[in-house]
Amino acid sequence: MVTHAGSSGNVFADLGLSHPEDRLAQSRLAAALQRRLEELGLTYAAAASAMDMPPSKLLEILRGRCEGLSEGYVAERLAKLERTVKNAH
Repeated sequence: MVTHAGSSGNVFADLGLSHPEDRLAQSRLAAALQRRLEELGLTYAAAASAMDMPPSKLLEILRGRCEGLSEGYVAERLAKLERTVKNAH
């Protein structure tokens, strides 16, 4: 017999992973970053350059591989992208 438990609203907590709140926040930032890149029509290379990071690191973030990166780091890079785009127009 299979039983189903309700969700806590945090898939990382439901899976029993360490630091689920941090993981959820990073995941939300990565999703926001992906949406913004799509809205701006930027390539990963152009976005990485504007955010002053290697394209490989940007792709890691977008794939949800944020281990070792703080939420603040990702948020700062997103803000830097916004400033760069704003100043270009």
